[in-house]
Amino acid sequence: MNHFVVILVIAGLIILLLLVGAPLKPLRFLGKTSIKIMVGALLLFGLNIIGTQVDLHIPINLATASITGILGVPGLIALAVIQMYILPH
Repeated sequence: MNHFVVILVIAGLIILLLLVGAPLKPLRFLGKTSIKIMVGALLLFGLNIIGTQVDLHIPINLATASITGILGVPGLIALAVIQMYILPH
């Protein structure tokens, strides 16, 4: 697709949202959830840095970042336990 068409479609959607208005609660929920997923990815990154000393590596992907972001530290600990004891390498 041409870059001009993509920019035109995005601009049209922005103008449509400005005229009609966006429902705030779903956007707020999506924003909070995406921030939690990013924080979960950062926690996983920190665990991977510290975990290199004990040969622990948890891949950072959408599933593991979501688990860690939504469940917090207990989710991070659960992923570490699963990686160490259930999925030994």
